[in-house]
Amino acid sequence: MWGKPAVIKRFVYSSGLGTRVWVTCRGLLTLQVLHSVVETGKTVIYIVRGTPLLMVVFWAYFFLPSVTGVKTDQFWTMLIALVVFDAAYLAEIVRAGILGLPKGQMECARSLGLPYMKAMRSVILPQALRNSLPSLVNQFISTIKETSLGYIIGLAEVTFIATQINSLVFTKPAEVFGILGFTYFVLCFGLSRVAFWIERRLERKGLGNRPQAKVAA
Repeated sequence: MWGKPAVIKRFVYSSGLGTRVWVTCRGLLTLQVLHSVVETGKTVIYIVRGTPLLMVVFWAYFFLPSVTGVKTDQFWTMLIALVVFDAAYLAEIVRAGILGLPKGQMECARSLGLPYMKAMRSVILPQALRNSLPSLVNQFISTIKETSLGYIIGLAEVTFIATQINSLVFTKPAEVFGILGFTYFVLCFGLSRVAFWIERRLERKGLGNRPQAKVAA
């Protein structure tokens, strides 16, 4: 009878110690996995940012089918290449916007009891995206112009169509490619004006940061 409380006490102590050890090991393993994921993402971003988009298009068009055994058409090839290429640049733009905020923003949000993801989603990202708006729009404008590379793999986009029209009408290349250039200008300039309107609207509401960088068409 006297030995039972001691056995129970040792069981409780050992269970508590085992739980703490298990939680600690699990936490360390989670940190290690997250660290590996982060480092892998950084490596991919550095590789993609140091590679021309044309090379990424060729990889998606020739290399992926040889590895996966699945042949993709020109549209999906160009879409995959643009998503991978622009994702690397957008990730760095957003990261710069987050790092540009004072550290006290996250500390204040956490001190109010917000979890990390909730603080990031509700406090940090809205400010970071507003600060990064000019850079984001510039990247989107570059994406519009980069779609012309689909001509290399035979994608039926506006540059490819303009080239086909020019092959039928040999005497008017200036008019054909002039209209092509004007089309790209309207798309890019329109997007830059929309971004400018959004910036002014945020400033009137007191939500903008009046960035020095200007959006280029």
